[in-house]
Amino acid sequence: MTRFSPRTAPLRRAGGLAATALLLAAGPLTVAAAAPARAADPVFTLGGPAETALHPYAEGGGAPKRSTAGITVTNPADEGYEGEFTLTFDLTGVAGVADVAFDPGPGVECETKGTRSAACTGDTLAPGLSTVTGLLLGAAKGSEQGAAGTIRVTGEARSATSTPLAAPFTPFTTRVTVGGPDLVMRKLPFDHEPTPGQKQQAPITFANRGSRDADGVVLTLRYSRGLDIPQRYSNCAYTTDETWTTARCSVDGAFEAGATYTLAAPLTLEATTRAYRDLFVYGIQEAGTVPREASAARSERGSGTVLRAVPLTKAVAARGVDLEPGDNEQEAEFRTANTADFMAYGDEASGAAGATVTARLGFHNDGPAWIGRIRSGGSVAAVDFTVPQGATVTSAPKGCRGVTAEGAYREDRKTPAPRYLCPAPTAVRDGGGLDLSFGLRIDKALIGAAGRVTVRGPGLQEAGLPFDPKPGNNTARVVLNGQSGGGPSPSPAPPAEGGPGAGSGRTPSAAPGTSGTGAPGTTGRGGSLASTGSPAAMTASVTAIAALTTGLALFAAARRRRKA
Repeated sequence: MTRFSPRTAPLRRAGGLAATALLLAAGPLTVAAAAPARAADPVFTLGGPAETALHPYAEGGGAPKRSTAGITVTNPADEGYEGEFTLTFDLTGVAGVADVAFDPGPGVECETKGTRSAACTGDTLAPGLSTVTGLLLGAAKGSEQGAAGTIRVTGEARSATSTPLAAPFTPFTTRVTVGGPDLVMRKLPFDHEPTPGQKQQAPITFANRGSRDADGVVLTLRYSRGLDIPQRYSNCAYTTDETWTTARCSVDGAFEAGATYTLAAPLTLEATTRAYRDLFVYGIQEAGTVPREASAARSERGSGTVLRAVPLTKAVAARGVDLEPGDNEQEAEFRTANTADFMAYGDEASGAAGATVTARLGFHNDGPAWIGRIRSGGSVAAVDFTVPQGATVTSAPKGCRGVTAEGAYREDRKTPAPRYLCPAPTAVRDGGGLDLSFGLRIDKALIGAAGRVTVRGPGLQEAGLPFDPKPGNNTARVVLNGQSGGGPSPSPAPPAEGGPGAGSGRTPSAAPGTSGTGAPGTTGRGGSLASTGSPAAMTASVTAIAALTTGLALFAAARRRRKA
């Protein structure tokens, strides 16, 4: 019997302890009522790779080369599970095919029982997907090329009261095969600092370093919005979204073990006029092993010639076998000297004290570059909105964070703030932007009360936009009861073209705070705001403003008479 200990300390159980404390505080009646609710027991889903290829057994001795297969559990609950669980591994299907060892995750211990079974136990399952243990798989002595078998994993869980859960785990089976192809993509020597419009050749080259031939391959090309490959091949399916274009090219043929291949004609990779910070990812896999994605239903076939791969070197006896899926793909990052003009826009409204209006504000990317932080996933910018004096925010877009008037962190998340910081998406395309909608209650009908709208860096310590050559139009205003528009920004309304969603420059009017075009009359130069007050309130507003205007005129005339 072999015991495998966890590599690190057990996971924290703060969530489970807090839940237990709440149950105890609720009293015996609550506990008694909760006990029969077996329908609420979580159902955990076991998972992992459908199939794993093994390095053939090295007859000459030496350390065995192992492949790793991670066994995962998906906890569908929003909180972590606290209670003992056991995963049981049936290894009879791989007897004589593979030797199995374990690499347990935090808080998990694994134990083998001979060569036919093993068990892993733990007492915490985090919400969502987590890896319980890695299977370290090596070809068994005497196993032959192509030998295969399966490992079946089942599970059992007990609650904190040691009561077995009703339906704890869905079982999982993974297949293990000795030998296979190992397609390795060669890294290309690109110029990583191109200029807009620059074109580079991409002679995609790959090798099969495995122990058997590959029966057809799929070449995947994925490039971000600032890049383009002008060729559109008839054996490639193309899918394009806001950030990426993906081409999956099916290439027929037998790709022999030990041989190297290149494209019959190199691709052309172009940095377009909108390029700034971009990625090109290129990978190779054996046909039939590429999972079908949901976006494949929206793909289009190219209308050009057939993309083909030809041998660069002939096959030799396979040696130094490297069955590692991690070398099937390469990526290149490009930093193009380019700019993008982020133009802020504001709005205006009129209303009496007590009326509530809707303010639409944000920014528009006038290009030429698109801007994206696709590697880090962080926001590219933020809209900083200072609320006009005499007004209170009644509704703010999701994701906007209230801060103090000075921009400092604000502990209070429930009451309205004097200032809001709203992050932009990870990517803002050329012609896109961020459109926001705030509800404002006019507490005091002040003439020309103005709030400030600034598009800036994503954090309060990142004021500038290094890619923006025109900082003068990064600021606009939201004006209440004023004589003119909502700010000095000359930006036009976000364009109607381009597709909904954050970063597209469009906001459905029915969903305030998301990207969209806004209501008719909102121009980005300070169009009229939609009031949510009643007709009586609107009438009172108009009457009050007229009376105020008349009073100011009489007051001015009286002053002139006194001076005379």
